[in-house]
Amino acid sequence: MDDIEKGLESRQRTAKRAVMILSKSGSGFIVPTSKQRLNVLIAFAKNNKVVYGKAFDILKIEGANYNLDDLEWIENNLKKITVCEVKSTNKLTVKAGFEKYFFGLTTAELLVAQSLKEYFKFVFVNTNSGEILELSLDGIYKKAKGIYPTWSIQF
Repeated sequence: MDDIEKGLESRQRTAKRAVMILSKSGSGFIVPTSKQRLNVLIAFAKNNKVVYGKAFDILKIEGANYNLDDLEWIENNLKKITVCEVKSTNKLTVKAGFEKYFFGLTTAELLVAQSLKEYFKFVFVNTNSGEILELSLDGIYKKAKGIYPTWSIQF
């Protein structure tokens, strides 16, 4: 395994660990099954809200009683559901509040955040310290010290 493969594997492990930290935090974070993810996409689409299937990792549900297997329940309770994209790091040098740390956001994530507004959050997780920071797109713009757009090209 070369250094690139090791780096990719490490990032995937960090991302999975971040999702595990969130789902065990007792803060209402739920990892949806494939069927539940599809139900959420359909419910938002029926309300003219665009969600790209890969542009979120986890859901945050308000309250303990929910049924993501029931499309009708989701449609009637959209205000209780926040779609979340998890951004994680395992770097030991990350300061509190993630100050001066760079995170990448994809165009799909930004488009979903713009479409869903209050129904979408970015959740930043430091897997070493356990620090969790939830921000809306507006919250990111307010906190950001700099924004450096990039293009990623896949052939």
